[in-house]
Amino acid sequence: MNADLKGTFIDGVAVGGAVPDPLAAKVRTLAPSMTRSMQRVAEAVTADPAACAALTVTGLAERTGTSEATVVRTARLLGYPGYRDLRLALAALAARRASGRSPSLTSDIAVDDPVEAVVAKLARDEQQTLADTAAALDTAQLAAAVAAVAAARRTDVYGIGASGLVAQDLAQKLLRIGFVAHAHSDPHVAVTGAVQLRSGDVAVAITHSGATADVIEPLRVAFERGATTIAVTGRPDGPVTRYADHVLTTSTARESDLRPAAMSSRTSQLLVVDCLFTCVTQRTYETAAPALSASYEALAHRRAPRQRTGPR
Repeated sequence: MNADLKGTFIDGVAVGGAVPDPLAAKVRTLAPSMTRSMQRVAEAVTADPAACAALTVTGLAERTGTSEATVVRTARLLGYPGYRDLRLALAALAARRASGRSPSLTSDIAVDDPVEAVVAKLARDEQQTLADTAAALDTAQLAAAVAAVAAARRTDVYGIGASGLVAQDLAQKLLRIGFVAHAHSDPHVAVTGAVQLRSGDVAVAITHSGATADVIEPLRVAFERGATTIAVTGRPDGPVTRYADHVLTTSTARESDLRPAAMSSRTSQLLVVDCLFTCVTQRTYETAAPALSASYEALAHRRAPRQRTGPR
């Protein structure tokens, strides 16, 4: 994402208790897949929604130095059937911004920032990431993914690096409520497991970039074997989605020298995983609740304080 887009879009989403801005969240996620002319349109509508809402499609094209076709394509990429729908959304966004809520602050961390500032900035970034993810998450896709996992004979989850930690988190959560679930961070083991999947099974690929080959390959194999496939990714147009029946979009992390993208991407991935797990638990509560209780009781002795056996 270019620097102009980055600075503008930070102001486009409220944090710290304010209602998240779905339009800016979509732009954050989709900007990397836009052409430069489409980015100019996106930058304009997020920077000044009130003025853009008053423009015709021709007027906005002239304002951004693009074409009417580019404006319409941008509107559709952002999820609106046409330019009229985008104008209505811009008018609503302008009204919200006029309500008096303070814009969010940038949160890049400098090498000489004190500890207190680092904590405050990271907290704001986490809030921003969660707000962006919640606003952009397609609940229809989530519901379909929930239904697939809830009915699955087996669920395999693929992830590498930081995404591998999230894959383990999802698999462990599913195990706690009685599901057969495996997390794979070794690509060879992942493909070997994917070969065994079939219709009625589920494969979940977690990749922020949407282009991690070691995650895409087992998902492709699972897809070809007839399993239901789910991609959790920050790039809804990335290669991983070619083999995904359902796509759950995470926030596009804002990178800096001190804060790798893996930190923000992990936060958004964990939110999506928690949403998926919680909804699956709701859907299967009659069996999930006893399984969760049994696992809790089985581990209870490990939480008990150790007794002293003699004098010090």
